[in-house]
This record gives sequence, structure tokens and C-alpha cells, in this order.
Amino acid sequence: MRLVHNSLHEEVAARLRERIFEGELAPGSFVDEVQLAADLAISRTPLREALKVLTAEGLVRHEPRRGCFVAQVTEQDLDEIFPVIALLEGRCAYEAAQHASDADLQALEALHERLARFARARRINDYYAANFAIHEAIIELAGNRWLAQVITDLRRIVKLARLQQLHAPGRLEQSLQEHLSVFAALKARDAVGAEAAMRTHLTRQREALRELARNQRSRIGP
Repeated sequence: MRLVHNSLHEEVAARLRERIFEGELAPGSFVDEVQLAADLAISRTPLREALKVLTAEGLVRHEPRRGCFVAQVTEQDLDEIFPVIALLEGRCAYEAAQHASDADLQALEALHERLARFARARRINDYYAANFAIHEAIIELAGNRWLAQVITDLRRIVKLARLQQLHAPGRLEQSLQEHLSVFAALKARDAVGAEAAMRTHLTRQREALRELARNQRSRIGP
């Protein structure tokens, strides 16, 4: 399908970002510019501009004389990124507790009710979508565009890992309880408590991913 847009390379970047996050362009894989240009019915120029955008975001790496490759996220990357995200999203929860109106909290309550329904039904994909919406809502309620910008950039990198932490034994139920703890603090206008609960939530996400990685290595063997 031909792409038409005032800023074509931005739309191309969005399409490529989607393919990376869905795993169609796998971590470490070569980005075939000729094939992609043909698939998207565009010239190489907007494609190369789009790849520059993704390189700046850390989703693609460029190797001289070899071309572009989809970036890979290591365990060390996750160990370094998660504490930063926990710190930043914790601060968002702190500021959201100070700024949220009664109407904002009612909207958040509806999101948490959906989250609980999906957890009970073990609809992990739907749970993940509701979970993401809650995090986005809290970031928006914080009203701090600098926090939002940095968190968005870091989330793109973490998403490359194709996170499956909700599949860790007991993690779905644990995640729900963590979210409810954050929401309880927000309803109480307890900024310090909301910050601590959010940081705990993000820290435990990393612990769940680490456990999954250990289990996968043990199944594969030496």
C-alpha cells in the first residue's frame, strides 16, 4: 500500500516501529532496504530518513558498509533501564497524586476494573493493553512533559525485549495487586505512597523477567 503523508519519513518510521514491536523485524535482523522500499511503495530516500529516526531512538543500529540491523536488548540493558524507569514513573505517580481530580480518579477506577476482569479471565494481551493505558493515564495526570518524553524513549527500548513477564508464575495476580496499591495511594492523595508503590511495581517487573530468563536458560541447558 502506498504511503501518502506530509512528512512521509515519519509515517515510514511509524510503520517500521510497528513491525519491530510485533516481531516481524526480529531483534538482530538485517533491515533490507530494497525489500522494505518495495513493500511500502516508496523510494529509498524517505526510508533512509526513517531509519535515521529509529537509529536515534535506539531501535536500529547502523553499521558502516553493512547497513542497518534491528537492535537487541541484553539482560544488562534491562538491569540498567528498569531502575531508571521505576524512578521516573514513581515520580509521575507522586505528581499524579497531587494533581488528579475526582473525575480523573473515576476514570482510573474504570480502567482498574477492566484490569481486574482481564486478570480473572487470564486474558493476558488485554491485561497488558489495560496495564499500558493505566501507566499512560498516570503519566498524563502528572502533567510533566519532560518525564513523559524520557519515559517514552526508554519504553521503546524495553519493548524490544518482547516482554512476557506476565507469563511468569503468579505474576499476573501480583501485578494486579501492585496496580491496586498504586491506585489506593492515588485515591488517598498519598503522593509518597503512590511513588513507592509504582517503584515497587516496576522493580518487580524486572524481577519477573529475570526469573523467566533463568527458566528459559535452564530448559535449554548448557
